[in-house]
Amino acid sequence: MSVQPGWYVDPADTETRRYWDGEGWLGAPIPVDATPPDGPPPAEPPPAPVTPAAPATDQPVSTAPGWPPHSGPASQPGHGPVGAGGGPQAGPPGWTPQGVPPGWGPQAGPPGWTPQGGPPGWTPQGVPPGWTPQGVPPGWLGRPPEPRPHGLRLAGYGRRLVARLIDFGLVFALNVLVNGWFVWRWLDELMPYWREAFRRGLEGNTSTEGMPPISEQTGLLQVVIVVIATALWLAYEVPAMAANGQTIGKRLMRIKAVPIAADQPLGFGRALTRWTTLGLPTLLWYCAGLGLLLQLVDSLSPLFDHPLRRALHDKRAQTVVVEVPDTAASPAPDDHPQPSGDTP
Repeated sequence: MSVQPGWYVDPADTETRRYWDGEGWLGAPIPVDATPPDGPPPAEPPPAPVTPAAPATDQPVSTAPGWPPHSGPASQPGHGPVGAGGGPQAGPPGWTPQGVPPGWGPQAGPPGWTPQGGPPGWTPQGVPPGWTPQGVPPGWLGRPPEPRPHGLRLAGYGRRLVARLIDFGLVFALNVLVNGWFVWRWLDELMPYWREAFRRGLEGNTSTEGMPPISEQTGLLQVVIVVIATALWLAYEVPAMAANGQTIGKRLMRIKAVPIAADQPLGFGRALTRWTTLGLPTLLWYCAGLGLLLQLVDSLSPLFDHPLRRALHDKRAQTVVVEVPDTAASPAPDDHPQPSGDTP
């Protein structure tokens, strides 16, 4: 960001002030408690040429605006600092010092100035109260911490997959009990056709003449089977998710779905919205497997969503899947505590 011209505390010597013209420092410093003039300082006479015998460590490093200096004597062991304050003097906004010793932190610059590109692990010193690097939580230095919605850890994909497989197995068992007779009738209608097709295939006969007809009842049975399967899945999942965000599979894997906005039950409307994205395509299973393809894409989508690992049905319902804490075990210390409430 552009810093307005004016008198500011010298970042190289906090006991003095210097004039910043918007691109660089001008004039000689004045004591920090002295009243600065209304405008810029008078022009200084050109500096005397430096003789070769003069030690390089006694001269400050001057740079053109925006040009990062290369490593100089200040970055080498045994040499004195480049300027007062023990570090290179601050340049224009965005200027990045290079070749500095490990652990060096820039001093405070003009208001709004943000140090950039420091060595790994360095901590800015002398910055205004409350200042934090851009794009990271307060007090954080290093890799961004994993979000913890409502203070809970995000559920891993492995747990979610196992929970979903458990739920599918239970829904399949319900279909065997409720849908079994319709499936048997559907297979009974198709078997004469497929037996004849298989026999002709073994004989190398590609003719379709005289094949047993497939009755209209076969298509009707297929629709009934798909509708019943969808209804059983809806009855199994939506009420349980609306109550506490857990199906039997999620409860066994100690995970649950919660709204992002608040730590409360999903409610029937949100649970139904969440289920329709994944469960409603079951009605399209008979359309050349289109429903299965849509469900596969939804099931794999958490692998490509960062940082909240939400599936498409989570995004539509504004939910996130988290781990259920073990109340019997003491909570592990959190190096980067997140405030309870909304997801950062």
